Amino acid sequence: MSTKILFGFHAVTVRLKTAPASVLEVHVDATRRDARMRQFVERAKEAGAKLVDSDDQRLIRLAGSPRHQGVVAKVEALAAVHSLDDVLDAVAGEPLVLVLDGVTDPHNLGACLRVADGAGAHAVVAPKDHAVGLNATVAKVASGAAETVPYLMVTNLARSLNELKDRGIQVVGTAEDAEQTLYDIDFTGPVALVLGAEGPGMRALTKKTCDVLVRIPMAGAVESLNVSVAAGVCLFEALRQRRAAAAAG
Repeated sequence: MSTKILFGFHAVTVRLKTAPASVLEVHVDATRRDARMRQFVERAKEAGAKLVDSDDQRLIRLAGSPRHQGVVAKVEALAAVHSLDDVLDAVAGEPLVLVLDGVTDPHNLGACLRVADGAGAHAVVAPKDHAVGLNATVAKVASGAAETVPYLMVTNLARSLNELKDRGIQVVGTAEDAEQTLYDIDFTGPVALVLGAEGPGMRALTKKTCDVLVRIPMAGAVESLNVSVAAGVCLFEALRQRRAAAAAG
């Protein structure tokens, strides 16, 4: 049995909600008994989780981080989605995929996963050789979204983008020098949004593979946004358009 560590209220609560049987034990700070902790403990008990009182040093060792919020869980690793095809085959409606090229910071990835979950994206895709993998820090920052949004690392990103195009999915890349803005594009159909890391942006081949490039119009002095903020702007514009189209019938 493969196990992993989750820490932080949101990450552990989502696992208790979505797959309670996979939670092997939950370590909680024995000195913390505020309302948030009491509520969490009751939820863990209702889910049938084994609770273990632990001190701060033990929690830090388990989590590998002092930012555990007094909650660390040992859980079974859930079966991973095998491929992007598996995810897309299960989508009802128009697919919405977030593609990250060169995002290596776990905090940025965690924030991107959280945004993707909030906007209803069906998957987040990244290249194996230019990305950070899922770890406890990513799960903590993602606030549970690492459990709900498939994160797929592919061997060849350009090839995967071409496979998306073969499925009729429009590949929209973001670039500061693009002529069109985000608000000039129709996102109501099948779409994959591609973002590069802050600074270098997308790699040249990734950029060349996109069907169209767009920019986020900036009104202030800064020239670019953090990748997770940019992902939020793009994904929620897609969500806005889709909801407006659905409401219009």
